[in-house]
Formats: sequence, C-alpha cells, structure tokens
Amino acid sequence: MEGEPNLQGIVNTTAMVEVRPDLDLQIKSFYTEALKAKEYAEARIIATVEDLTPASEDLLLIRKLKKAMEEKRKEYIKPLQDHTKAINDTFKTLMEPIEIADKATSEKILAFNLKQKLIREEQERINALRMEAAKKEMELKGELTESVGLVEVMPEIAKRTVTELGTVGMRDSWTYEVINFALLPNEYKVADTAMLNTIAKKYHDLKPIPGVRFFNKPILAGNTR
Repeated sequence: MEGEPNLQGIVNTTAMVEVRPDLDLQIKSFYTEALKAKEYAEARIIATVEDLTPASEDLLLIRKLKKAMEEKRKEYIKPLQDHTKAINDTFKTLMEPIEIADKATSEKILAFNLKQKLIREEQERINALRMEAAKKEMELKGELTESVGLVEVMPEIAKRTVTELGTVGMRDSWTYEVINFALLPNEYKVADTAMLNTIAKKYHDLKPIPGVRFFNKPILAGNTR
C-alpha cells in the first residue's frame, strides 16, 4: 500500500534465554573447584626447580577450568547478544527516516542562523569602516562633508525559539582542531598505542622508533594434552 514503510527483512523473534548462571549445577561445580584452586595457588611456594613441574600441572588445570567457565559464560551470553543485535538492526531500519528528518531540519536551522550571523557581521564591519572614514575626515578637515550613512544592522536572532511543543535553541558545543602539531605541548602529544603494539608484535625490536623502547615481556602459555 502506498505510504507504508518498507519493513522487509525485519523478523519478529522471541528469545528464550537462561539468566541465572548461579543456579547452574555445572557452573556451581566449576566455582567450587575455582575456590580450591585459588586457595592452593595463594599458599603455593615455588622455591626449587622441582617445584615447577607440579606448579605447571596446576596451571594447566587452572587454564582448563578457566576455558570451561568462559565457554559456559558464552553459552549464556550468545542468545542475548544475538537477540540484542537483531533488535538494534530492526530499530536502525525503523528509525532511519526520523534520523534523516532530524538531521535535515537541524542542518537547515543552523545554516539559516549562520547566514544571518554573517550578514549581521558584514553590516557591522561596513559601519565600522564608515565610522573610521568619518573620524579621519574630521581629523583632516574638522568637519564632515556628508552624513556617515550607516547601514541598518539586523537584530540578533533569538537564542531560543519557543513553540507550543517546547523550545529549540542554540547551545555551545566547543571542539578543537590541531593546526600545527609541532607547536603542540608535549603533554598533549599522545602516543598511538595501538600502532606501537602492532609494531612490537610484528617487528619485535627490529624497527626502531625514536623515543620508544621495544622489549620482550614473556607470559606463561600452556597446552593441555
């Protein structure tokens, strides 16, 4: 039917999800094991090379338990994530027209306000030039040969427009742009940590960068049989 929105592809679904992992017997069992592992790990002392074998075996068991608990967490979370994504995708489609309407109307109001502001500034600039010229003529001749002829300056636009539905108005929204990075104080020059981490992982210490030290910080990795 003409005028109806195109809602093809939007599917109405109902998600059945479990929301009480604390009542899951398997998870409760995992938690009991985790408490024992925590207590034992905190009390553990590694003083000799021989102590490394049982510690490593326990670490592998801990990692295995962590993996099992993480998989259970994902079992609970995934249906919620899938349903949330479906809802967000649907509302993105449903709200697209109103978002466009909001953006278009806002931009037109802002454009009109800016145009009026520029006109007013130009009128004020013209009057300032004419007043300056009149001042110089007075200094030179002691009199004015003709009237200054100031242009009429339009009044400033009200900061708020009041309607029966409410009020729409301008509010400050300060931002910035860097116009000369070299002049920026050092405390505002923030390192690109994502890029530096990528370089460290890919090139290790084979790609020097002034002011940066790349170094290896080993972590324990384990593979269970």
